[in-house]
Amino acid sequence: MVTLEDVRRLALPLPGSYEALIQDRIKFKVGRIVYLSVAPDERSMGFAFPKEERNALVASEPDKFFLPIPSDLRYNWVRVWLTELDLDELAELVPDAWAMAVPKRVAAAYFDGRG
Repeated sequence: MVTLEDVRRLALPLPGSYEALIQDRIKFKVGRIVYLSVAPDERSMGFAFPKEERNALVASEPDKFFLPIPSDLRYNWVRVWLTELDLDELAELVPDAWAMAVPKRVAAAYFDGRG
């Protein structure tokens, strides 16, 4: 199980990333774009994810991933139960979600520098 502190530890060092509290949700943003949103009870998290791949992700692990609320289906967004994630999965998910919120050149520079 991962915690909000684990999310913070991975999200805040990403270039341009910052934390904001919006309507009782802890959100991680780049500029005005939200790429992670932790529920008030800290049990689930929404994250940026390609719409065209969302249904396959949810179908692959329905006990872990789930669709956003209907009004958010228009966005590149999916949700996950934090209780079902491990740290390795979170370490992949957070930078991938962040990469959807930054210019491609910024994401490319970050990923090239990591590996």
